[in-house]
Amino acid sequence: MNGALAGLRVIDCSRLIAGGVLATIFADYGADVVKVETPRGGDPLRTWLKERGELWWKVYARGKRSITLNLAHPRGQALLTRLVRDADVLIENFVPGTLEKWGLGWDVLSAENPRLVLARVSGWGQDGPYRDRPGFGTMVEAMSGFAAATGPADGPPTLPSFPMADMVAALAGAAAVLAALRHRDQIGGRGQVIDISLYEPLLSVLGPAAAEYALDGKIRARHGNQSDNASPRGTYRTRDGEWIALSASTPASARALFDGLGLGDLMKDPRFATNDARVAHNDLVDAALARAIGARTLDEMLHLFETMDLTAAPVYDIADITEDPHVVARGIFMDVPDPDLGTVRMTAPTPRLADTPASVRWAGPSLGAHNRDVYASLGLSDAELGELKRAGVI
Repeated sequence: MNGALAGLRVIDCSRLIAGGVLATIFADYGADVVKVETPRGGDPLRTWLKERGELWWKVYARGKRSITLNLAHPRGQALLTRLVRDADVLIENFVPGTLEKWGLGWDVLSAENPRLVLARVSGWGQDGPYRDRPGFGTMVEAMSGFAAATGPADGPPTLPSFPMADMVAALAGAAAVLAALRHRDQIGGRGQVIDISLYEPLLSVLGPAAAEYALDGKIRARHGNQSDNASPRGTYRTRDGEWIALSASTPASARALFDGLGLGDLMKDPRFATNDARVAHNDLVDAALARAIGARTLDEMLHLFETMDLTAAPVYDIADITEDPHVVARGIFMDVPDPDLGTVRMTAPTPRLADTPASVRWAGPSLGAHNRDVYASLGLSDAELGELKRAGVI
């Protein structure tokens, strides 16, 4: 195996998105990731879009080896302790206390392998009054302040159309695991437990909302695509039915934008003369820009902005992204061979390392595809594997 994390062994006992994507990041960078799934059905992610070929699973389980193991069975628990003996990281996202109920708490796991790093992913954290609540991203996106700050002022709080809380937690968790491994290898010599909630990483990316509220008691209001820091900023529909996004937050760019659209006289109006004034009258700014941009096609607008060196971009959907020359030139998408679907298109690993680049070794494998390889490394024979399968352990 190649990559910056080659030589690391990760045991991924998580399900669905957050823990799974955390492990996928390690797989992309060369770690040996062993995905532990229940013998009956495997990771529930396999059922998402199943009629289209388990696409969620194919993408988010890429580069992992799949084994089946019933962790609720005493013999399954014993096998997990054997697996962690030469592992660097164990990732789990069970309801807090589940590992302890199975006799697989930190005291047991660290005794088996003092160098182990245990990444515990949950909705709300390992302690606190919400620790036992369901850890779905939708709940977190609602209670983190994200939904309350997103959407039009006269519309409902808006949730993301993708698992944002899970993805943010996965990225934060990957950084934390690498920090724990660095401490183990360079300073402490021992592993440790990492408490990764979905809630706190998403809350942390919302900026200084808490500082603002503590200062003057003000709560940020929803204002659609407008900014409460700079104006003009937003998305606008063109004459041909396309959308363009723009930002002109400096005095020079705002003047150039208004001049280019034939709205230069607006700068003489005190309601639009300064950035603070425009922010206070964002609705009027938006209305003026919508009329001017709505009289032009997207190509006309992009040409105008390019000649004036202004910040604007078309609003893309996935079809536009796939055909964009920059995306094609950088190889941002890749087609990964797959025995079931032929190929699966997915985003290439990112960020990019110059000397030890990440790679996708294979798409998400079939359930238990690597049972024989992994369990043979523990010294189990084919006959023993057959008996374990009949007993419902694997």
